[in-house]
Amino acid sequence: MGKDVIVALDFSRAEEVFAFLDKFESESKKPFVKIGMELFYSQGADMVRAIKARGHKIFLDLKLHDIPNTVKKSMAVLSSLDVDICNLHAGGGIAMMKAALEGLTREDGSRPLLIAVTQLTSTSEQVMKEELWIDKPIDLTVMHYASNAAQAGLDGVVCSPLEAGKVHSECGKNFLTVTPGVRFDDASKGDQVRVTTPARAKELGSDYIVVGRPVTAADDPVAAYRRCVGEFVD
Repeated sequence: MGKDVIVALDFSRAEEVFAFLDKFESESKKPFVKIGMELFYSQGADMVRAIKARGHKIFLDLKLHDIPNTVKKSMAVLSSLDVDICNLHAGGGIAMMKAALEGLTREDGSRPLLIAVTQLTSTSEQVMKEELWIDKPIDLTVMHYASNAAQAGLDGVVCSPLEAGKVHSECGKNFLTVTPGVRFDDASKGDQVRVTTPARAKELGSDYIVVGRPVTAADDPVAAYRRCVGEFVD
């Protein structure tokens, strides 16, 4: 799969989602979209099916983290929704990640891509040390979690764009890096800590960038999306 921009559908109501997606009806390529917890928990699986029926690729961002058997059974349910990417927290360990792959794989051997969250882009090294009691530097922690994900057989990780190149060096060029924390250079960082621009993310080696408010809250979302694609893909 080539580089792509994934638009985070940070909405809670169906009307908001469809009003936003309607703006892209005339586009030759429908945006790859991310359905996160807010939208999934408010609208359920029917929203996933409705967006898929419109021709969009979907990253279902639910960040599973539980005992291996529970995650395995949950992934089997998500696999039936025909999404393109699912994820979980690498902090759940290798056994949990292997179980997730088993659950996600359909009878015919096909499955969505499965990626692991290393550390959230809102997490700083200070928070890791003072609140999570993780004394290792954040870059070493991210690399260790990425290595665990690769060992478990996953397809890639969610990480900061600033860590994408290091992940590829550690886990191979075909190990995917899906990177949120992307903002235009003239936009606010919001609640993200480790951020960069679409153009810089491309230079750093990101395979996919996830962009939310810079597109969804823009005065002209289609123009903002095209700007992202122009900086990152073209």
